[in-house]
Amino acid sequence: MKPACHSIITRAAAIISTLLCGAAFGADPPAFTLEQAMSAPFPSELAVAPAGGTVAWVLNEAGARNIWVAEAPDYKGRRLTAHHDDDGQEIAQLQWTPDARAIVYVRGGDFEFPGRPDPNPRSFPAGVEQDVWIAAIAGGAPRKIGEGHSPAVSPKGDRVVYLKAGQVWSAALDGGKPEQLFHARGQEEELRWSPDGAALAFTSARGDHSFIGVYRFAQKTLTYLDPSVDRDGSPVWSPDSARIAFLRIAASSRAFAFGPVREAPPWSIRIADAATGVGHEIWKAQDGVGSAYHALNAENQLFWGADGRLAFAWERDGWQHLYSVSSGGGAPVLLTPGDFEVENVSLSADRKHLVYSSNQDDIDRRHLWRVAICGGAPPQAITNGAGIEWSPEETADGHALAFFESDARRPARAAIETGNAPPRELAPESIPADFPVHALVEPQPVILSASDGMRIHAQLFLPPGDAAARHPALIFFHGGSRRQMLLGWHYMDYYNNAYAMNQYLASLGYVVLAVNYRSGIGYGMKFREALNYGATGASEFNDVMGAGLYLRSRADVDPRRIGLWGGSYGGYLTALGLARASDLFAAGVDFHGVHDWNTTIRNFVPAYNPAGQQDAARIAFESSPLASVDTWKSPVLLIHGDDDRNVPFSETVRLVEALRKQHVEFEDLIFPDEIHGFLTHRRWVQAYHAEADFFGRKLGR
Repeated sequence: MKPACHSIITRAAAIISTLLCGAAFGADPPAFTLEQAMSAPFPSELAVAPAGGTVAWVLNEAGARNIWVAEAPDYKGRRLTAHHDDDGQEIAQLQWTPDARAIVYVRGGDFEFPGRPDPNPRSFPAGVEQDVWIAAIAGGAPRKIGEGHSPAVSPKGDRVVYLKAGQVWSAALDGGKPEQLFHARGQEEELRWSPDGAALAFTSARGDHSFIGVYRFAQKTLTYLDPSVDRDGSPVWSPDSARIAFLRIAASSRAFAFGPVREAPPWSIRIADAATGVGHEIWKAQDGVGSAYHALNAENQLFWGADGRLAFAWERDGWQHLYSVSSGGGAPVLLTPGDFEVENVSLSADRKHLVYSSNQDDIDRRHLWRVAICGGAPPQAITNGAGIEWSPEETADGHALAFFESDARRPARAAIETGNAPPRELAPESIPADFPVHALVEPQPVILSASDGMRIHAQLFLPPGDAAARHPALIFFHGGSRRQMLLGWHYMDYYNNAYAMNQYLASLGYVVLAVNYRSGIGYGMKFREALNYGATGASEFNDVMGAGLYLRSRADVDPRRIGLWGGSYGGYLTALGLARASDLFAAGVDFHGVHDWNTTIRNFVPAYNPAGQQDAARIAFESSPLASVDTWKSPVLLIHGDDDRNVPFSETVRLVEALRKQHVEFEDLIFPDEIHGFLTHRRWVQAYHAEADFFGRKLGR
């Protein structure tokens, strides 16, 4: 076994040598640098003001995260905050004040796992904390409100409530010392003000069950609505502040994860009197398909629209669709029929329409649509073509629609559509002048056969140059697994980075195939809840093999030089491919991958006890790369942050121990204090340089 490379200095020297001596592998220098490919800022957290037409969003510029705003009628974007460092401190959870004069937001912390110790990827000696801030639109330095997250601003504009250590805190917006609003059992979540500002609804998570609670400010009372043994959540107020609708998910003692769930005791929608707590069921899913609840990729799961109708998502036909039902009960109306998936959803300013993104008529992209909440007419397309659009939000005056957009070459950016005019970018100057838009390739859609015959979608990046030459090839697997790679720049920052890397790898001379393997989203419930996937049989390995055999059959691929790479679940599939098929896959790069399901399941389901579920635990281990490590021969680069809260760092420690015993060549790149999705831009660049260097040495170019 060659010694593992534990020196960052040694790796950096090798990377620099590779970059300076591109001809070492007989290849021309790439048309652009990795830094250029990753230079475009990434937008997120789109929020429209509750009055007028102002739009706000967060822009991550090479690790420096700031809030931007654009005001009607010219909609020229400008920075509202002034952070300049790649310090790993995220900004999210933007909330406007009712007068649209200020934004409350959160900076720092772990937005995926709130309540855990705040990540400190730059290893600042003084530490970091997650705080709620307020910034005036007119300018001036932002003011810290208090430590916490998940702010909700009162409709009266006088105070903000937020969460700290699982409890609800309150602070006056004009200053003053924050105070805990009330003391209650459980971990409080989903803070929702009543429209009249007199009460606050919230979800109280209590382990195997949860309640909807209501706190009344004048009376200083707590009421729990229609309590049961089940999991209640997603509260939404009626416009008159009298009632609350919420979801009820049937109680379950199932202590497992990463396996198919196609059916469950049916979930339901209930409405309760906000004052008395008395509630009743207005609708319930049917047995069979759609009985297991699958959440929307949206801030709200229920929408109380005009004419007393509630909109929600349901998979009754095996696809994630929008329905609406009267708040008085009755049969639901299907709003979005067809073989496609609905994703980001928002309610129009007049509460009569839903605006959403979906892959209708374009299964490997996203476009925007509008549909009446009462039904009666088919959805109307807002965007189409070769672009990708997501996160639509109608402005409060109803005159414009804000959203994010991208395409195969142009990166993600904020845009606005007013009237019948074509969309225009809100901050075009934020894209660096040397961003290589014209040097990028357009990925081609591919449908390949898995080794068991299932049809799998993928995107193919072909390198520029001699089409008759044989190239090394790489297969990319996304994480999740509830994700879908698209024919363009992605709407999630992790996969936005991965798309940039795939473009860079193609520029180096690799044929790159991004595979949308089974258990991902976009292709219906049966594909997402694939039989025997993940910890119940690793059926996705059929897709790994199918992708490898597809590349090996191509005339432009050297069959001896096929590699794998991916992160998280994609790291799992990379390791699984190397462990089970080193004769097909010559090398791999595994970012924070799962190597023993029995370890990672406990991270998401603490009640999981392998000793108490021996048959399931045995299958879970057999579905893991560590179970096949004795046939692993190909070299691998392992990359992991040691503060990972998703995939325990011990997964890489255990794999290294096993690879050493098998005398398998490996290298590692470890980031102290970094989490799963690296918070610092510099770490992404460093990791991707290490990957390119590794493949260059193992596969050549």
